Amino acid sequence: MRWPAEEVRRDELRSSSRPRVLLLEDGVAPPVTTDHLEDWIRVPAGEEDLRARVEGLRLRAAARLSPTPELDDDGVLRLGVGWVSLPPVEARLMTALLDRFGAVVSRDALARSGWPSGAPGRNALDVHMLRLRRRLAPLALAIRTVRSRGYLLEASAPADDELSDAAAPRVREA
Repeated sequence: MRWPAEEVRRDELRSSSRPRVLLLEDGVAPPVTTDHLEDWIRVPAGEEDLRARVEGLRLRAAARLSPTPELDDDGVLRLGVGWVSLPPVEARLMTALLDRFGAVVSRDALARSGWPSGAPGRNALDVHMLRLRRRLAPLALAIRTVRSRGYLLEASAPADDELSDAAAPRVREA
């Protein structure tokens, strides 16, 4: 839908919890949104870019229908009946990813969350994200890399080998 021309329609769709992609003309300020079912893109936009936004919304909407992972104060991440224990840095990274479950979290935001007093370096974030991916695989959660934007936490279907061998899960990246 066009923004801001179709603001009334946006409000109607929001009230019925329907996903929305707002199309912004050049020079129009994007709306501030915290809704996981809303995204925006500047037009003209390529068909591939628009499809990617719609698919992201579809995945976030589907993730909201499934149980949401929860992280307790002791660093235990639970999803359904499964759980994993996370070390302190990874628990802080997971908190940032859970706050925007199904949406992209920038590398800068993750670095600030993981190391509040300053990140030790670019490679440290990459190493901890790799470790976190491995820990999450048995819970059917995946961290996807979104090139030039950051990381995205989403539900994923566990592969057969992950169900039979949770001690050695595969690492899957986008």
